[in-house]
Amino acid sequence: MNMKLLRSLQVFVRVADTGNMSAAAKSLHMTVSAISQQLRKLEQDIGLTLFNRNTRNLSLTEAGRIYYRTSLRLISVAEKAQHEIEQLQLTPSGTLRIIAPEGFGGGLLSKPLTHLTSEFPKIKVSLILTDEPRDIMASGADLALCFRSMSDADHTAHHLASWRRILCVSRLHQLARMDVQSPTQLEGHCHLTHKNLQHYNLENLNNAPYTLPPSRLVVNSMQALIQLTCDGIGYAVLPEPEVRHYLRDETLIPLLPDWKLPDYSVYAVTPKQEHIPVKTLAAVNCLHKWFSSI
Repeated sequence: MNMKLLRSLQVFVRVADTGNMSAAAKSLHMTVSAISQQLRKLEQDIGLTLFNRNTRNLSLTEAGRIYYRTSLRLISVAEKAQHEIEQLQLTPSGTLRIIAPEGFGGGLLSKPLTHLTSEFPKIKVSLILTDEPRDIMASGADLALCFRSMSDADHTAHHLASWRRILCVSRLHQLARMDVQSPTQLEGHCHLTHKNLQHYNLENLNNAPYTLPPSRLVVNSMQALIQLTCDGIGYAVLPEPEVRHYLRDETLIPLLPDWKLPDYSVYAVTPKQEHIPVKTLAAVNCLHKWFSSI
């Protein structure tokens, strides 16, 4: 609401309640002249007389009584909104809208979200998992987890962690039973990739960089890519935190451990604002604390 109008309504209501401009001026720490100017301006704006005036007191006209009831409702709504805004500034609360890659639904978000909702019981979380590009501003999201910084005029990127990629294959696959010492031994086997992550170079101190063969099966879901690899269809470059449990129980077997792949970074991207809501800051801090420990 326009703050000048809100102030005028508050003055009008106080005068109506006291029936006297002097008493209203005293309680509002204003001069009688300032009160009179506020009322005249209000009456000019609406084109109606709000008070019957005499030398001793003021009484509401019929229009004034209608305007009084409306003013009380408007002031109440404005005060409630202000209270909610102050609460957002002080205590993390409200609905936190998060967009995250589909692969994060495999468990990466479980602990940070458990911590966040436990520590801040007034926060509600709306989580969208997708590997498709989303416009953060248009979607109304408070935070999006991304693999690139996206710092620009509209967004702020908060670095959360850097993780390893790992080349792996199912223990059911032929490659798992071979003594794979060179990337060239991968040729002839099915290379699986995510549609947004199709080109990788392997590096080794003793050898020239090696570019993995073109993929023969491309999917648009990291969860599907992981599952297809576990099912033995072919080999793939996968994010280590998302497949750690499969490596631990040897569902997946690492290939060429002496060859390295580039790490990747995870960012929390937020709409650029002068003051970031405390619920968003709480989520960024929680995610950073957990992700950096993985």
